Amino acid sequence: MTPVQLIHNPRCRKSREALELLQGAGFQPEVRLYLEDPFNARELTTLISKLGISPAELVRREEEVYKQLYKGKELSDREWIDAMVAHPKLIQRPIVMVGDRAVVGRPPELVLTLLKAGA
Repeated sequence: MTPVQLIHNPRCRKSREALELLQGAGFQPEVRLYLEDPFNARELTTLISKLGISPAELVRREEEVYKQLYKGKELSDREWIDAMVAHPKLIQRPIVMVGDRAVVGRPPELVLTLLKAGA
């Protein structure tokens, strides 16, 4: 069985719901608390590739750090990656990775779609 990894913030309701859904479906994901164990640029680039989105699409625009430092700015992909490395709170959550695929769990039920597609 391919390992399931959850990029998790336990303070986030959607992230907690995704963890409960995974566990309820019989999965014990490897949990990465990305605020305590932040991504480096290479890891984040790999994650974005697995998600199949642009770096800008992974940014949480409701975060205060976004509003203070980035709102209204046009950044390159590399600059967005650097911003998320510097400020991990900018990264959307929860994210589930299975093999070479990943999905942002918004809504949390999307994590099960990824798991079913891999079955």
